[in-house]
Amino acid sequence: MANAYDVIVLGSGPGGYVAAIRCSQLGLKTAIVERENLGGICLNWGCIPTKALLRSAEIKHYMDHASAYGLKVAGAIEADLEAVVKRSRGVAKQLNQGVTHLMKKNKIAVHMGDGTLTGPTSITVKGDKGEEKLTAKHVIVATGARARDLPFAPADGKRVWTYRAAMTPPEMPTKLLVIGSGAIGIEFASFYNDMGADVTVVEMLDRVVPVEDKDVSTFLQKSLTKQGMKIMTGAGVDDLKVGDKAVTAKIKGKDGKVETTDFSHVIVAIGIQPNTENIGIEKLAEMDRGFIQIDPHGRTKSKGLWAIGDCTPGPWLAHKASHEGVTCAEAIAQELGNKDVHPHALDRNNIPGCTYCHPQVASVGMTEEKAKEAGYKVKVGTFPFIGNGKAIALGEAEGIIKTVFDAATGELLGAHMCGAEVTELIQGYTVGKQLETTEAELMQTVFPHPTLSEMMHESVLAAYGRAIHI
Repeated sequence: MANAYDVIVLGSGPGGYVAAIRCSQLGLKTAIVERENLGGICLNWGCIPTKALLRSAEIKHYMDHASAYGLKVAGAIEADLEAVVKRSRGVAKQLNQGVTHLMKKNKIAVHMGDGTLTGPTSITVKGDKGEEKLTAKHVIVATGARARDLPFAPADGKRVWTYRAAMTPPEMPTKLLVIGSGAIGIEFASFYNDMGADVTVVEMLDRVVPVEDKDVSTFLQKSLTKQGMKIMTGAGVDDLKVGDKAVTAKIKGKDGKVETTDFSHVIVAIGIQPNTENIGIEKLAEMDRGFIQIDPHGRTKSKGLWAIGDCTPGPWLAHKASHEGVTCAEAIAQELGNKDVHPHALDRNNIPGCTYCHPQVASVGMTEEKAKEAGYKVKVGTFPFIGNGKAIALGEAEGIIKTVFDAATGELLGAHMCGAEVTELIQGYTVGKQLETTEAELMQTVFPHPTLSEMMHESVLAAYGRAIHI
């Protein structure tokens, strides 16, 4: 039958399209169902286009501080928001076309439309071709998630934005309120601050980027404040009144006092909700607050039905979804008789997290606080960017790198960074954790000079009282 497959993947984000490609590589007849854009939110409206925006803001930041590098810029630096957004959308379009090419290259059938499960291994797709009925031996649900709205002020795309409107703004904010200081909130706060907006960030917990190590949160908050942002932690937005030209916000501070302030625009970044409504999943899988519950390889309670990515428990990261996609595909191939694949369950402690604000934040593993709560006696090393020659030469001497070790065994429990290019550096520690390295191997590793990576070595040495350059 033309519409019968070994595997159907519902959703084509970084989890779905990677799972489909891996299934095809393993010789499985594979289809993918997508209702909007191949590549999903990450590629079209998330990870990639936001990094393009942030790159423009970074270039502007350097131009604004050209004199620090001995350079003169004639005239004032102006941000052309329309051109910045156009470049970002162009980057997203290029990658969307790349995923389309990958589908053809790997002979994956693409069915565009809204997919609904009619059973664990059957899907009905309603699209431009009318209604199609697809069947498979296995189905992978990879429908992702979307931004969560404030119940008392849903996003309207004009004055109140989620990430999607913030990427294609109808106008440049003059005075911006960002609600939530997780990765999405703090990245947009950083972008618009560099672009010239007056930015206020409200976070209900006691520090910004609250999932990160306290030392990193403290360092980042000081840096953002120094850049001109107003940061309010332990605070909450009680009410928003949206007008034609402004939004009036009632913000309760940590002291309990409520202040009323007008903003030109508001970005809501208070988390996500899974796209699991109206896809026929409720009776086929165990659900928790809308998230599909799975085993370590992606199986649901229904035989033949799997799930990966942001519609399953977190962390809700693109690279976690992609890795789950590979693991799930290999587990399916194994069930279908492939004896050459050996899927390994994902170790969530080894998933790095990256935030692309200025300065950047990156981490992997346990924070110092979490390690102590877990019962470990720890050795902790911290090294500042100011002690690194490459950082000083780059004009990026503000930052820290922190490592956490099990005092008893030397196991690397976690690594936490804030500063220039740390989103690239973190993978060194991630590989180390995956290889179950100890401080001994890291100390004996030769790091090239002059590089920012030398600070990683120094942080390890500092945990054992052996730092050289501080």
